[in-house]
Amino acid sequence: MRQIWAPWRKVYIGGGHKKTSGCFLCRGRRSSRNKDVKNLLLHRSSHSFIILNRYPYTNGHLMVVPNRHVPSLEKLNNAERLDLLKLLDRSLAVLKKSVHPHGFNIGMNLGQTGGAGIPGHMHIHVVPRWKGDTNFMPVISGTKVISDSLSAVYKALSCLIKNKKRG
Repeated sequence: MRQIWAPWRKVYIGGGHKKTSGCFLCRGRRSSRNKDVKNLLLHRSSHSFIILNRYPYTNGHLMVVPNRHVPSLEKLNNAERLDLLKLLDRSLAVLKKSVHPHGFNIGMNLGQTGGAGIPGHMHIHVVPRWKGDTNFMPVISGTKVISDSLSAVYKALSCLIKNKKRG
């Protein structure tokens, strides 16, 4: 039998992650830039930001988030909406260069009934996909294997998003 080593997921699976009050997206955006790595915040623009999902479905799973805490897309003004879409485009370009996916799932869960984990702060999920990325693990054991660490993915994406050479 082969074993899969992913100790960083234990906190999420076991439910032992700290539950804090308020919106973690707003907290991450308001924190100082020197905490961006800790918060997995990849890029900030005038109205939006890009953040890695701490509990990803696949390598490179990130979220594009408006700065303003609003529950849905129609609550954004035109400048915010345009900025959000520009960052979505930038996210796709960076993920294509970094993790080389064959496709993407892009989506929003709006409202608690719509599956939103943060119903008050809308965000766009960007999930890279590869041919054959569904295997026996989700079917047999309800487990998905993430093959790279968050810190490695953050480093690769942050270099590209800031137009630096990957090091």
